Amino acid sequence: MTELPPAPSGTQDTLFGEMHIRIEGQERVTVSGENVPTTVLERDPASEADAQIAIGTRDAAHLTLTVDGVRVPLWPARGRLRRRTYRVETEYDGARYALVPDSVPSSRLTRDGTRLGDFSSDGDETVVAEWVQGHTAPTARPADASIGYALAAAFGTGGQPAWMMLADMVSAAIP
Repeated sequence: MTELPPAPSGTQDTLFGEMHIRIEGQERVTVSGENVPTTVLERDPASEADAQIAIGTRDAAHLTLTVDGVRVPLWPARGRLRRRTYRVETEYDGARYALVPDSVPSSRLTRDGTRLGDFSSDGDETVVAEWVQGHTAPTARPADASIGYALAAAFGTGGQPAWMMLADMVSAAIP
């Protein structure tokens, strides 16, 4: 009997309705919905997987991102001491996107440098988006949502500030 992949998780987005997020091991993240393009992030299964990253790697050479069937570039930063080193960037339809940690639990999604919203995820199928709203806020587009959900699910969100990580390392070193 063939084992079926798990059913996608359903999340209700305030702007785009039902979002479906499916994570297949550390090899594939798929985001779809009635009102958004399908976004797929895949890791080369021959590459070594890092258990701390939902998609298994931050090495762009082993990752493929497609939005609505179109392959797009992906630039995940290496993930070191500072929060900003956990950013992930891509380009789609003439726009440059970045998902950058800005607090312990969440990351900010920008399009061409303009903040669209905040995403929270532990690198699983549960992703929460809080869109910037108001009369001066940019209008979020369907691709914005699909890309934001996929990056948040694949890489997780948030990060400790450098001073907290240093404090943790010092306290761990003291007997």
